[in-house]
Amino acid sequence: MSGANQSSASEFLLLWLSRQPEQQQQLLFVLFLSMYLASVLGNLLIILAISKDARLHSPMYFFLSNLSFIDICFTSTTIPKMLVNHILGSQTISFPGCLTQMYFFIAFINMDNFLLTVMAYDRFVAVCHPLHYTTKMTPQLCALLVSVSWVLANLHALLHTLLAAGLSFCADNRIPHFFCDLAPLLKLTCSEIYVNEMVILTEGGLVTISPLICILVSYFCITCAVLKIPSAKGRWKAFSTCGSHLAVVSLFYGTIIAVYLSPSSSHSAEKDIAAAVMYTVVTPMLNPFIYSLRNKDMKGALRKMMGRKRVCLMKDPG
Repeated sequence: MSGANQSSASEFLLLWLSRQPEQQQQLLFVLFLSMYLASVLGNLLIILAISKDARLHSPMYFFLSNLSFIDICFTSTTIPKMLVNHILGSQTISFPGCLTQMYFFIAFINMDNFLLTVMAYDRFVAVCHPLHYTTKMTPQLCALLVSVSWVLANLHALLHTLLAAGLSFCADNRIPHFFCDLAPLLKLTCSEIYVNEMVILTEGGLVTISPLICILVSYFCITCAVLKIPSAKGRWKAFSTCGSHLAVVSLFYGTIIAVYLSPSSSHSAEKDIAAAVMYTVVTPMLNPFIYSLRNKDMKGALRKMMGRKRVCLMKDPG
């Protein structure tokens, strides 16, 4: 490879937004900005409500506050860079910046993955072993589950980032995406990507499929337990709380598996971007509504918190 070709790897061009028609670019900018702000504000409200209401200091809401924090970090890894580039009329991201963005993107998406599993386990214990819930789901166990999730997610991200850092790139440095993702990067490299693809399909598949299997087993046990409830009202109440979680799990895992657990030769830019928008923007934006705003205790905590702020503003209008 020539030195000229190697020098092109110092930066990449994120071209997806700039390739759209001018009017559509402005519409997409406003749409992404609105969804990003809604996601950050919605998840921040959830964290504040849980921290301020003693009734919500339970394992389920502890995991939910962690999920909200991860969702804020997750969307902040990709969307602000795209919005800033559009404002500045720039399309570039440096090679170190690209690897950094990819590292945090992989870490946070896997934290989402693990936390969804932990939340399913929490619901399994609550429904199937209600009398032992407080003794099983201790604060120490909850902190351990979240800590282990952080360690595994960061090790997984580090592995794929280091493998990507060893790749050589040709003269074409154009990424038809709105952030540095692993799949489009593998398409640009001049290096042999057999090891990368094998790691994605084996280790990546294990990290993705194992939590999904745990979630499905948890909900199978929950379903069996709920069907034994004699009251139709009780069964409906239990199923309704699980339905929202399962909907997000299906959306999250469906897009992840479609993009990351298929060979890079089968990818198309349009398919990857559509899936990426779903799990990087739409799902984190909807999570506060799906998990919390339909929850009676959470709505009460939010009303209480907003009521306090209103009283403070009335007492101190200046």
